[in-house]
Amino acid sequence: SEGEELVKTFHVFIDLDKRVGKKKLGIIAKKLRLRPEQLIVAAGFNPEFRDTPELLPILAYESIDDLIKDRNELFIKDIYKKLSLNNILAVYDAVKSDTETLQVMQYLMVQRLQTIEERIEETVNSVIIEKYKTEIRTIYSDGIAGIDFAEKRLDKLDSGFRALLNEVYIITENKIIPAGDIFFRDTILPEEKRKLLVKGLIPNDLIRSRLEDEQISQRERKMLNDYINSIKQNDTGNA
Repeated sequence: SEGEELVKTFHVFIDLDKRVGKKKLGIIAKKLRLRPEQLIVAAGFNPEFRDTPELLPILAYESIDDLIKDRNELFIKDIYKKLSLNNILAVYDAVKSDTETLQVMQYLMVQRLQTIEERIEETVNSVIIEKYKTEIRTIYSDGIAGIDFAEKRLDKLDSGFRALLNEVYIITENKIIPAGDIFFRDTILPEEKRKLLVKGLIPNDLIRSRLEDEQISQRERKMLNDYINSIKQNDTGNA
């Protein structure tokens, strides 16, 4: 089993001199061609590791709680440095079928994304932005992010990050919340709604129904009218 394989992998390190203490983890990581941080996160998210407490001293940890504390801090705070984008995506892939860890991940993920968004606001680093987009697409497509997460993201007024990611479309594409439902929300920017229109996800009768609402903003009204006029022109041109 995977558990037995894991025990075999780490058992070769069991006799490492106890005096090396915390350096032990670094020595093992190097032998496994990993960074210490990668080893902590990989072991911390591995359910087999939780169920094999005798492995903890091999990594110089006294308890599973200590390992989980370090794992959580690294996962939340590291922005594609010690843990690459591929490492993070591998973690999502590993936890999506482990119900117990998935619940914890849904909590950690929100804090991690907040850390990344704060960094983007400070630096506007295009490399981080592209990796962040990939990470967001993955949490939706892997089912890590569910309806509660999506609802919270959609409830934010004027969310620049949501527009940057084209997150509204990602949510509809992964069938989390229907496009028609999102289209009628006042928290969604006109530019975001326009992307749903362009993708052909909103029938004309819904557009007309939205235009009948006297409470919508002038920006949204103009966008909807412009879109309808562009369709009419296209139809006339194709006739």
